[in-house]
Amino acid sequence: MSIEERLKEVERKITVAAERSGRKRGDITLIAVTKTHPAEMMNEAIKNGVTDIGENKPQEVRDKFCDVLPVKWHLIGHLQTNKVKYVIDKVCLIHSVDSVHLMDEIERQAEKHNLVMDILIQVNISGEATKSGVSKDEVEELLVYAGKLNHVRVKGLMTVAPKTDNSVTNILHFDNIRQLFVDIQHKTYDNVSMEYLSMGMSGDYETAIEHGSNMVRIGSAIFGYRDYSLK
Repeated sequence: MSIEERLKEVERKITVAAERSGRKRGDITLIAVTKTHPAEMMNEAIKNGVTDIGENKPQEVRDKFCDVLPVKWHLIGHLQTNKVKYVIDKVCLIHSVDSVHLMDEIERQAEKHNLVMDILIQVNISGEATKSGVSKDEVEELLVYAGKLNHVRVKGLMTVAPKTDNSVTNILHFDNIRQLFVDIQHKTYDNVSMEYLSMGMSGDYETAIEHGSNMVRIGSAIFGYRDYSLK
């Protein structure tokens, strides 16, 4: 299948899942994740209507970024403090903030560029040791800390569900973080507004939308699988 065909199928599934959750297609942001794929494939997706691009690695943002492209850029992967400088003036949203230390560096770099950076708190809702993110109980510490910052705004939560054949397990994780998202909405924190719930990837985005996600990060379902043996 071509990128155009895959995108049409993804769009169809997003629309159906949104309707099942009582929402419209326009309520869901599709982030096309171009991780390891060349700029030519990214440009093909943009030509076919993609408006948001996600990258896992700061280096790929730096290498592919073009400020004349009609898209918004998202950093969705783990971010080391020494790489913040590569993306701070390029991305609209950093999805993967999981420490006060990282928030401090984002604040420092954003101040240098005289901008305010929107971020999501990454929550390790499944508790997997191999996953990045803070535990559910640690989220409030970061929300409170955000109130001390002038160049960082918390705009929501992000999570990565486990790769599993047991969809019931992931539904539980999605419901748990959705409840956390709603609970935070009912509280007041400086510099915090719960607007985005970023969850769902190529293998589970329909389920994620049905259980509250309004931002999905989709790579292989649009671009196909990368043959790493060719690198």
